[in-house]
Order: sequence, then C-alpha cells, then structure tokens
Amino acid sequence: MPKSSRKQIDEDEKKVIRQLQINSKESIDEIAKKCGFSRQKVWRIIKRLEKNKTIWGYHAIVDSEKLDKKSFIMLVKRSNKPIDDFMDKIIKESKAECVEEVGVDVHGTYYLHGYFDFLVIFSAKDIKEAKKFGETMNIQYSGSMSEMHIIENIFPLKDCGMINPNIEKLREYF
Repeated sequence: MPKSSRKQIDEDEKKVIRQLQINSKESIDEIAKKCGFSRQKVWRIIKRLEKNKTIWGYHAIVDSEKLDKKSFIMLVKRSNKPIDDFMDKIIKESKAECVEEVGVDVHGTYYLHGYFDFLVIFSAKDIKEAKKFGETMNIQYSGSMSEMHIIENIFPLKDCGMINPNIEKLREYF
C-alpha cells in the first residue's frame, strides 16, 4: 500500500482538527467514525499534532456568569520605549501566569497588527477588579504602554467556535 502524499496527510489532519474543534471531549472512536478513519489513524494524527505543537492543548469553554465573573477585553498600544525589556517581561509573565494574584483569569493574549499592539481577554468579578488588573499591568510594564482600553464583553455569541447554548438570551439585550 503506497504511503499517503503530504497533501492527503494535511487534509486528514484538518479533518481531525475540525472534529476536535467542534468537541475535543469526543472519543477517538467517534472522531474516527465522523472522519471515516480507523481509530488508530486518528490516534496517530492527534499524537503527531500534539508533538509538533499544532495542538497546544485542550480547554473547557466556561460561562463566566455562572462563576460570578464578567468577561473583558483589554486593548493595549505600546509606547515608543525600546521593546527589549517589554518583550522580556511579556514572555516571562506569560510563562509564569502570575496574574492570578490580582484575581482575574486570563483566557488569551494576542499580539496584533493595527492600531493596537496587544489584546488580552480575561474574566474578573466586576469592572472595578478589571480596572485594578489594568492598573497592575500598567505598573508592571511601566512606560511601555501608551494607551489601554478595557471593554466589557456583554454576551458571547460564539466562543472557540462553539455557539453559546444560551443564544436566545441575546434577545434580552435588545
């Protein structure tokens, strides 16, 4: 039996990734069935994707409201201060995950192209706690940020590719 071409391997990986994005908790047997592959093939594909860091990890999508938290977005524009110290701090802090002591949960941080340079998605008890987190970040990266905006995410319609199971509640906001 001939080995699969690189194109076919890529297509197979994309099928498995799509199923994992839909429901990463689904069994390998179910993923294999939906992709039309054997269980062993799916297992090998997943292990290869994890090894080469295409798949970084898995997580649960949580309704922040049910944890008495609100979701926020922080947009940051950096200053003209030299980037070296700033980047060292960002990399160190990202690895250390020391923001927990402030009382927020950081869900994602992104480096952007455009007017803003960074995006941070986090949850906090309220706007007061969110602003405290912003102040802490401003102090921690002293002089490296020229502008920061904190925006409350009122209602998630879709998160990580999953439609909010309470989507009908969106009507309450209009």
